[in-house]
Amino acid sequence: MPSPHRSLSRRGFLIATAGAAAAPVLAGPPAHATAGRPASPFGRFGSPAARLTPGTLYVDPHGRGDHSTVRAAVTAATGTGRTLVLAPGTYRETVAVDATRTGMTWIGASENPRDVVIVYDNAAGTPKPGGGTYGTTGSATTTVQADGFTARWITFANDWLRADHPGVTGTQAVALKAQGDRGAFFHCRFLGHQDTLYADSMALGTFARQYYAHCYAEGDVDFVFGRATAVFEHCHFRTLDRTDLAAAPYGFVFAPSTAGANPHGYLVLHGRVSGEAPDAAYKLARPWVPSSDPTARPMLTVRETWLGPGIDAVAPYTNMSASYPWQNQRFAEYRNTGPGSTVTVPENRPRLTADEAESATRATYLGDWRPWQETC
Repeated sequence: MPSPHRSLSRRGFLIATAGAAAAPVLAGPPAHATAGRPASPFGRFGSPAARLTPGTLYVDPHGRGDHSTVRAAVTAATGTGRTLVLAPGTYRETVAVDATRTGMTWIGASENPRDVVIVYDNAAGTPKPGGGTYGTTGSATTTVQADGFTARWITFANDWLRADHPGVTGTQAVALKAQGDRGAFFHCRFLGHQDTLYADSMALGTFARQYYAHCYAEGDVDFVFGRATAVFEHCHFRTLDRTDLAAAPYGFVFAPSTAGANPHGYLVLHGRVSGEAPDAAYKLARPWVPSSDPTARPMLTVRETWLGPGIDAVAPYTNMSASYPWQNQRFAEYRNTGPGSTVTVPENRPRLTADEAESATRATYLGDWRPWQETC
């Protein structure tokens, strides 16, 4: 799409867009060199010559690790409890962690997510080599199906752009599809446009729990979506401008598809929603009731979060389908701030009572799993 950032390449544009806006949340300590020695590309996390654990593998695009691609390292990391340490670099590839590789951890070695980028450019409508198209799920740059997956200081991106493919109608382009239970992401970035972060589960009857802390996600249409039970704590969501559209809405931040039997959908705590689009150009959410689950009752609670002027304060929710009005779903807010949180039409802003808010917590949503207590 037309952009003021034309000095950047098509691929460089998307990777760079989070830049200054995310800096307060995502900045991490730099790796330091030992006096008189060059800095290791793996920082404080060891090296092939000095492994943190026997199950640790090192990835470096310049050949200083065990593998030069993330995909090759995942293939080698069979079994459970394996760790991949990723040196700074741009890894242009698609990666899949299947359900057998449980308890896997990925670490961005520099402790700054801008330095470690996993990116590709498939969209739902991109033709597959063997015929057909990828579809939304197949468009994902990274897919994680395994339980117990953890990622720290990594950028997951999909830099497919509509402007480069005017004839493609399947414009969904997923950066990360997370399906496993107990999936945790700390200080990560998720960059894309439509359907950036797919927080989902492996099956309709599986209530996968996910936790995102101090993360950054950007996009335009439904850029955080799916049926997982997902807690987003201290996360920053940024809406992108849409110069290809003449009128609002430009897009939607959340599109949950929570199963009707699941008591917990998406919970946003102490977050921030900002953007570069005009005032009131975005809806906060719309419910996704997929054809595969017409009994879904999408659930989203946003509490104690700053909502910028880009969110339509008068009508922050809308329908994806008239057959499933948002008013019949499970949307609620509690003690939000910012211009996008102003209550002008009360019936358009369902709010929790103080008593109801006591159960809208990370502990209630995630049960016996306490990922916020994890250290690295």
